[in-house]
Amino acid sequence: MKVLHISCLDDNYSYIRIIDETTKEAAVVDPVEPHKVLRVAQENEVDIKFVLTTHHHWDHAGGNDKIKQLVPGIKIYGGSVDNVRGCTDKVENGDRVSLGAEISILSLHTPAHTKGHISYYVTDKEGEDPAVFTGDTLFIAGCGKFFEGTAEQMYQSLCVTLGSLPKPTRVYCGHEYTVKNLQFALTVEPGNAKIAQKLAWAEHQRRVGHPTIPSTIQEEFESNPFMRVDLPEVQEKVGCKSPVEALREIRLRKDNWKG
Repeated sequence: MKVLHISCLDDNYSYIRIIDETTKEAAVVDPVEPHKVLRVAQENEVDIKFVLTTHHHWDHAGGNDKIKQLVPGIKIYGGSVDNVRGCTDKVENGDRVSLGAEISILSLHTPAHTKGHISYYVTDKEGEDPAVFTGDTLFIAGCGKFFEGTAEQMYQSLCVTLGSLPKPTRVYCGHEYTVKNLQFALTVEPGNAKIAQKLAWAEHQRRVGHPTIPSTIQEEFESNPFMRVDLPEVQEKVGCKSPVEALREIRLRKDNWKG
């Protein structure tokens, strides 16, 4: 499975996922700038079959109506309770979509940023080569603000739903926030060598104009403070006694952080 990332707006990512080099069938995630996405598809000679929308915010769903005009008959998938612009096919937790004969796409309800946010877990037909497209729920070393949900919901989304995926699963998020997220993560765990190492790598990537995606679920458990809240030492560092309390406190600190 091949993934093409496309930088959109200031810091957004859209993704074209290609089934294989023979069929050249693809799905696109959050095509906020459809002309740019379709140009990349044409350059790579791929046929976009449908759109996967993670949530209703304009910088993710704002291109749906336009891509429907540009690609007549294209399907637009989106969360059943998220009122996604241009949605033709609503999905709920556990729904599956197939891409060609080889790719399985599982819809995972990951609320808190929005109430109907969907992450898309993608594997081949043997369940191998896993990847997950997490929109604004899970960022590299961070998470989305709780615009329409609670710390309890974000804990479930991050640490249970996404955290239960295989550790090698590649994580493709919706924004390039990695350097700032890792800088903040060091304020929570100043002695975490994994965070410091990844920050140095991410700063280099950005200096040379390269993205910091993908990460993996394993890496997030090592360097993302929001996914490390089950650890007593992390709870202690933020003065909390439960994972949900710690996640709420870390989110509050991040919201007020001036780094």
